[in-house]
Amino acid sequence: MKYSREDIIQYIREDDVKFIRLSFCDVFGKQKNISIMPGELKRAFEYGIAFDASAIDGFGDETKCDLLLHPDCDTLMHLPWRPEHGKVVKMFSDITYPDGRPFERDTRMILKKAVKAAEDAGFTFSFGAEQEFYLFKTDDYGEKTDVPYDDAGYMDLAPEDRGENVRREICLTLEQMGIRPESSHHEEGPGQNEIDFRYSDALTAADNALTFQTVVKAVARYNGLAADFSAKPLDYEPGNGFHINISVKPDDDPDRMNSMIAGILDKISEMTIFLNPCYASYKRFGKNKAPSFVSWSNENRSQLIRIPAAVDEYRRIELRSPDPESNPYLAFALIIYACLYGIENKLELSGPSDFNLFTADLTTLSKFERLPSDLKEAAAAAHESEFIKEYIPDAIISSYCNR
Repeated sequence: MKYSREDIIQYIREDDVKFIRLSFCDVFGKQKNISIMPGELKRAFEYGIAFDASAIDGFGDETKCDLLLHPDCDTLMHLPWRPEHGKVVKMFSDITYPDGRPFERDTRMILKKAVKAAEDAGFTFSFGAEQEFYLFKTDDYGEKTDVPYDDAGYMDLAPEDRGENVRREICLTLEQMGIRPESSHHEEGPGQNEIDFRYSDALTAADNALTFQTVVKAVARYNGLAADFSAKPLDYEPGNGFHINISVKPDDDPDRMNSMIAGILDKISEMTIFLNPCYASYKRFGKNKAPSFVSWSNENRSQLIRIPAAVDEYRRIELRSPDPESNPYLAFALIIYACLYGIENKLELSGPSDFNLFTADLTTLSKFERLPSDLKEAAAAAHESEFIKEYIPDAIISSYCNR
């Protein structure tokens, strides 16, 4: 929703709001915020609120470390789990240097540039997010244990599915914040859950992906549980995926989606470290419907890219390799650039792999390129990529590749 600065200042004054959180994230997508009082909001809009960049992962060292947060009016959200008297709201923020220049390691700004590049080329991309997470029991001190909240399986019902009420509370909380969940269910792993979202523009989808994790963790905590979005919380159970659905407008050319898929397949290995940024990310590949080969097919969950069974406006690409520890701003930006690369170069798509890659023989599998097998291999692919260097600042590449 579009708000003016005056609208927000009036809302803060009239609706008993006492704290405004200015949200952003580090280069790895970990959320950060500064809380300001209502009297400081006008200053935040006009000049920005300063913070120490040297304390933020990937933002630089102690030299020239002052940066400024500028709240984005269009992202205003009430945090409904905070007290009703003395309400708390949040806004995502853009980051600049003191002289007003955009901070090049602001990953939200990197996604804005990708969206602008797509618009300049005549395209608008939309994204739908599917993030999986585990619910674990906590100990007497409120710390996470390794004991899942239940032993239910895929789409089971209560009483086996003990997470049903937690998911319900998460969805209702998100609705109060203006975020519309599409569906929710128990996933394959014990204590594992998934909540999916309606399509939205790239920036809103990335903002919502970060907000979703905050809401899930908050609601889980209020229910005496701990939510875990890591790629592989349990060694012998399914990992958590972050399936990303992509569509484009206009969709008047039937070959355009094929070129988009070809572009993603061409650049996927170079992008992988930004989609799967942790050591445990690579333990997930090749197991429990998580891909390990560069391939595509229709309605096939053994593939890297799946074209779900849908028609007209619901036709889309589903990329299945990312996990929830990725920074959604970087992930969506690189996907947009890879799609544009495919479209602009009219890349042709090879035939679909209409079989189960998890049960295929070695001779068949030898014909396919593999995704990077570990973090070191993914780092090498990104470090050598001219595609990555064109769109991702050197400092961010270094942060990911030299961990």
